[in-house]
Amino acid sequence: MRAVGLKILKNRLSEYVRLAASGETVLVTDRERVVAELVPPGAGREVTAADALLADAVRRGWLTPALGAPDSTIPHRPTAKLAVLLAELDLDRADR
Repeated sequence: MRAVGLKILKNRLSEYVRLAASGETVLVTDRERVVAELVPPGAGREVTAADALLADAVRRGWLTPALGAPDSTIPHRPTAKLAVLLAELDLDRADR
């Protein structure tokens, strides 16, 4: 575990983020008082930020996950036959 002041952290942020990513906890201090911690991601944390934000929103109840298997596709049925669509397009263009 390391401790670092705000000013040094600001100047060398990438270095301390790499330390946290490798598993080390970094205490952030302001005038010798601990104000924050940089810790490695917890077990089960999603790899990308977008996935992590979505997972957090589901945990908090802000979002409800979709029903069904994640790899299943939603079946789509055609809304109209091509011939019908082309006929309607011709009618729309005839008005001009």
